[in-house]
Amino acid sequence: MTITRTLVSLSLLALVAACGRPDDTADVPEAQPAGATSADIGAHVIHFSAQSTDQLPPEIARAYDILRSKNRAMLNVSVIRKADQTPVTAVVKVKTVNLTGQLKNVTMRQIDEQDAIYYIGETAVANRETLVFDISVMPEGEAQATDVRFKRQFFTD
Repeated sequence: MTITRTLVSLSLLALVAACGRPDDTADVPEAQPAGATSADIGAHVIHFSAQSTDQLPPEIARAYDILRSKNRAMLNVSVIRKADQTPVTAVVKVKTVNLTGQLKNVTMRQIDEQDAIYYIGETAVANRETLVFDISVMPEGEAQATDVRFKRQFFTD
């Protein structure tokens, strides 16, 4: 299996996992419903998901230097140009906090594949911890960033 096919599979797994449990919610721009995994920002669509890293296949985790663990969460963000459905580079910044306001460090890194561009970052999570992801995305060629917010609860037991 090629890395590109594996990443597509991983993205689909992440999107399914992002649908998560009934208590997962998403707060994104006004038109987006709860549980959303994407946001329309004009000329682009932002796709986002978060999952525990133990759900990753071992070969993918090794290839991208990701620690597989129930106690680690991975955020995955991609930006697609709507006009031609192509991935674009972007400046992606993330601020993540739990419900008690504790800041969680998530440093995003860009992954370039043959036909895909992803931004991934990891952080530690505790059982039943809910993280609020505030994602700032400025696609290449745009003058202003767009903010997306969503919440996800993680279960480590």
